[in-house]
Amino acid sequence: MNERLRSVLVQRGLTMEDVAKACSVDPKTASRWVGGRVPHRRHRWAVANLVEVDEAYLWPGAGQKASRFDAADSEVFGTYPNRASVPRDVWISLLQGSAKQIDVLVFSGTFFVQSNPRIARMLQERADAGVRVRLCFGDPAGEAVRVRGVEEGIGDTLAAKIRASLTYYRTLVGYLGCEVRLHDTTLYNSIFRYDDQLLVNPHIWGQPASANPLLHLRRIANAEWFDRYDESFEAVWETARPWAPESQEHSRSGQD
Repeated sequence: MNERLRSVLVQRGLTMEDVAKACSVDPKTASRWVGGRVPHRRHRWAVANLVEVDEAYLWPGAGQKASRFDAADSEVFGTYPNRASVPRDVWISLLQGSAKQIDVLVFSGTFFVQSNPRIARMLQERADAGVRVRLCFGDPAGEAVRVRGVEEGIGDTLAAKIRASLTYYRTLVGYLGCEVRLHDTTLYNSIFRYDDQLLVNPHIWGQPASANPLLHLRRIANAEWFDRYDESFEAVWETARPWAPESQEHSRSGQD
């Protein structure tokens, strides 16, 4: 039984007939996929697009023999109407499946902890496995965060959310393979990179990031989106400063 596929179909309210129609196959054939049979690649992609979940999550390892640098494939693997609609399992599977690098660029990233209280420990485990982990949060005392808070109509609340979020990542500071920095840049997108997969969350003026669309990109040959967003992360990372928890606490104590 493919429990992951069955669970996602239930969550989406989809039937075997819906899957069969999307793939142009008989419903009995679709039922066999839920029963554990692995479909052909074109059908795996069709199902993944239908349920808006990564193919690798539904069928781990099934596409390993196929080159990801296939010019016939689309760089845009999928889209979500908003970040909140991305299944929790997608975030976790991408994180746990990373073998080389995890890069995160956000203002607060509060949802990361809310959806997965063990996120810091999981990142440490990936670092222990040789993955380079880089987290870049907004500087709660910076101008960019102040402006963003005003634009969203929440004032100082965004800075407070960042400070609260950072407390969960204290154990990553100084941990081998992990870096946490603070940036003070205008953030047009939140970026989440897991090896050759990238989730991009565009920011819409006046709206929280969770309410904005999300693009799921895959790195392929002769494509530009992935690399351009990756370059954007690197540019912000270079201007960001290492987070020093002790300095932040001292500053807040002085303000009090």
